[in-house]
Amino acid sequence: ILIIILCLKIKLSQRKKMAQNPNAIKTLIHQWSKELGFDGFGVAGIEIQKDEKHLQSWLDRKFHGSMNYMEKHGLKRSRPDVLLPGTIRVISLKMHYFSREKDQALALLKKNEVGYIANYAVSNDYHQIIKERLKVIIAKIKDYSELQGQNYFVDSAPVLERALARNAGLGWIGKNTNLIHNSSGSWFFLAEIFTDIPLPIDRSSINHCGTCSACIDICPTQAFTMPYQLDARKCISYLTIENKKSIAVELRPAIGNRIFGCDDCQIICPFNKFAKKIEISDLLPKEELLSQPLEQLFLWSEKEWDDTTQSTALARAGYDGWLRNIAVALGNARTTERIVDALRSRNNQQSQMVNEHIYWALEQHQKKSNQ
Repeated sequence: ILIIILCLKIKLSQRKKMAQNPNAIKTLIHQWSKELGFDGFGVAGIEIQKDEKHLQSWLDRKFHGSMNYMEKHGLKRSRPDVLLPGTIRVISLKMHYFSREKDQALALLKKNEVGYIANYAVSNDYHQIIKERLKVIIAKIKDYSELQGQNYFVDSAPVLERALARNAGLGWIGKNTNLIHNSSGSWFFLAEIFTDIPLPIDRSSINHCGTCSACIDICPTQAFTMPYQLDARKCISYLTIENKKSIAVELRPAIGNRIFGCDDCQIICPFNKFAKKIEISDLLPKEELLSQPLEQLFLWSEKEWDDTTQSTALARAGYDGWLRNIAVALGNARTTERIVDALRSRNNQQSQMVNEHIYWALEQHQKKSNQ
């Protein structure tokens, strides 16, 4: 027992010494993050007032649409120490999920008879995968910190993650509002750890977008009102995921075969020629979600949909949202007997919202037949 007590005292003494050396702790955290599969690490302070003003301006213009959670948390989103009192530093981490080459993605978008699902959503849900790894890091950090409570986040709290990651040196916020790194592109997830340890702060990233406007020019629905400003109400990712109501008729043709999310502004970004491929096996694409015929996906029963999507980000759209999105894509597809039969088979059998999109899709094929 005495030996155990002595070992504990020695260990505690070592930790106290380490706590007085933030540089050493930062080196350890970086090492732990790499061992757990994170391929980007940086530390930022908590001052992001300019980004707070940008957020408020965006909200004032109602560009957030029905995403009321974007405004209900007040200053917590832009002030980490309000969200978690005692926070003085934010550790930003990134994990790559790139799996679809540019030519492959563009070719898939032209095959209007198959469903296009955003790159990040064709694998297991990243939230849980990353959280499990963050828990390991947090457990280690708490040996050197007194901060209590939930202090790690993966889209699970009101956090301006891109602004903090930019300040931590993980990339700049591009004209498409995504975070971009000059040597690894933008296909990555972000996560944050809030801490009270005065870790050395990294240098903020420099913007390298220059005069390039490829992301703005390619947007199918012209959702960018200007560089660095996205009207979510026109964004296909918002329309097919966050939006729970009908999709505006005038926007439906531009959606094409995108049934969950949109990657266009990342596909075209020149910095993504440096994108890193997936290294975490749990984030590899699921075959049953790749290049599947639209009518086949449309005919999934609710149980089939639930069984296939429950461990993926696709669950966020809900079954009605899934059918609504595919009905739009079917309406945009080349007219075939299989597609028309699939639409008719669900006609008047779904919710009013889904039925509305089925009627629209059938009307599109009727117009094509009459031409």
